[in-house]
Order: sequence, then structure tokens, then C-alpha cells
Amino acid sequence: MEPARDPRVQASSGRPGCGRFAPSPTSALHLGNLRTALAAWLLARRSGRGFVVRIEDLDQARVAAAGDIAGRQLADLEALGLDWDGPVLRQSRRLEIYAEMIDRLPCYPCFCTRREIAAASRAPDGNPASGDGGWLPYPGTCRGLSDAERAARARERPAALRLRAPISRRAVRDLARGVQSGRVDDVVLRRNDGTPAYNLAVVVDDALQGVDQVVRARDLWPSAPRQAMIAGMLALPVPGYAHTGLVTGPGGRRLAKSGGDAGLAELAAAGIGVDRVRRLLCRSLGLPEIDRLEELLTEDPRIDAALRPPAPSEGNASSRGVTPLEAGPLTGPIGWWSDAEIPISPLDLRPSER
Repeated sequence: MEPARDPRVQASSGRPGCGRFAPSPTSALHLGNLRTALAAWLLARRSGRGFVVRIEDLDQARVAAAGDIAGRQLADLEALGLDWDGPVLRQSRRLEIYAEMIDRLPCYPCFCTRREIAAASRAPDGNPASGDGGWLPYPGTCRGLSDAERAARARERPAALRLRAPISRRAVRDLARGVQSGRVDDVVLRRNDGTPAYNLAVVVDDALQGVDQVVRARDLWPSAPRQAMIAGMLALPVPGYAHTGLVTGPGGRRLAKSGGDAGLAELAAAGIGVDRVRRLLCRSLGLPEIDRLEELLTEDPRIDAALRPPAPSEGNASSRGVTPLEAGPLTGPIGWWSDAEIPISPLDLRPSER
């Protein structure tokens, strides 16, 4: 029997919903994050959608260690010129909703450590060049444990909770990549410390916030099939996806929060103001270098054309059918879908330039 549709999900009535930007408040937003936020805002606003901001702060230990990063992130978005609709949603205040949703799904306890999963897992195609070939799905070690075996393992370590997935592959659509099929597995729904897992929380929040357009970096594309599977099992709508390219710094160095990459405050201290950042972000997206973001919302077919990926079009996407999931870089003209190098970072400036 199909689950009933959640009454908290508003009927679309043929109108677009909203886009979103959902940072994790563990470090400042670097240039790659800001580029994705700008692309998400612009694709939403120019398509008549609303735009919401969500703080994904479920990992309270890391959030506490980072201090008031969330406030700084919101200030940086405002400084760039982004606006959003309604209050900012914080996942840490929605634990009861996630627990309710988990209770609707077929689950089982899992006692495996990450090391045990890595040792037991084998990628079916063994091809790291394919979109999800480098991701090792959970091999189902704990799926068939007896009650006695579960009780014995529970004495050794707390259990996570995994979804009992009814399928092994799921097709999803991306605005620039067309329809692609990726593998799914018994994804974690609740970690062994009791924290709801990201893949569950993001599905629930997108649905209940009316998000029907998810714009995020392409390294998250392989997670879309798993999230679409969860949404389907909960009778929640599956959003459309638009995965942006990745951003590198000077010399092609990958930007990363863990690497201490600069936010607006560090860039400003190095003499790189928000106006210059805004223009460089627009250039990296194939857009005109403007002084105010409102200029990008005027009626201008050139801007609409710049936001439209060249391939696959709706016509050749249907002729191609469903293809294996591929998360690599896309070729063609510069746009939100393409990788970009933004050659500014105080970490890379010579002392004489500071």
C-alpha cells in the first residue's frame, strides 16, 4: 500500500515552489559556497520561485565548536545582495518531525563501524570514473541479523538505524545532465548517537518547505537517487535538481571548508571587497558583471539564455533515455553547470600583496 501524502506538503496548483540554500554552520562560506548560493537564488527568482535559507545544524558538536558561524554566513549572503523569503529554518529545532518520518519507514539497526563497512563493501562496477563508482554502497551486513545477534551486538556498541531499501537503483533528473540512474542502498536514517541523518532530514525539509528546485554542487549529485528514494517511500514530492560546477582557487586548488578557505571577512582584510567578489562570481557563471544583484532580475533574454544549459535539451534528453549517473565536469560554455577557477584567496596572496 502506498503511504498517504503528508498534509503539511502544499499542493503545487501548477505554480512553482521555491529554491533554497542550505549551508552547514561549521565554517565560513568560501567562494564556491557563495557561487552556489548566487546560482540557487538567481535560478529561483528568475523562474518565479520563492527562495528560502535553511541552516543544517544537526551535528551539534561541530556547530558548537565553530561558534556563531551561522550568523556570519547569513551576514555574508546579505552582503552579497541575496534575499530570502520567510524565517531561516534550523534543522536542530525539527528533531520531532524527523523522528516521526523515520517511524514511517521500514528500518533495521546497524552496528557496523565505518571501517567495517569499507572493508566489506565492493563497488559493483569498480569504476571510479563513473558518477557513483567510487561510492561504496552498504553491503547489508546487519540486514538479516536475528534478534539474538542484534541483542549481542547492542551490548558492544549503539546502533544506527538504516532504511530497508526496496530497490537498488533510482533515476533522477538534473537540469543540465538530463535523466540519470544511480545506485541506492540501505541508507542511514539515524546515526548511532541519535542524530537524524542528513539524507533523511534534507528530504523532509525540502518537501515541507515547498522546495521544488534544488541547486547544489555537483559532488552531491550521487546522493540524489538515495534522497529521491526516501521521498518516494514517504510519499513526498521529489524536487528537480540543478547541480553546479565546482570552484577552484589559484592554480586549480580545490576549495574546502576543512582547508580554511577564505570567507568575505578574510577577503576584505586582504583588500578584496564584496563588490569585486560579486563581479567575479557573476563572471564565473557566464553572467554580466553587475554592481547590484537586482540588475540580474530585470527582463533580459540574454540573462535567461546564460542560465539555460546547452545540453541536454529536453529533446535530446528524451532520445538518450536514462543514462548511468555521471558526476564529472560538464564541457561547453561557461555557466552555473560548469567548473570554474576564481583566482583570489588571501591564503594564496604573496605578503607584498596583502
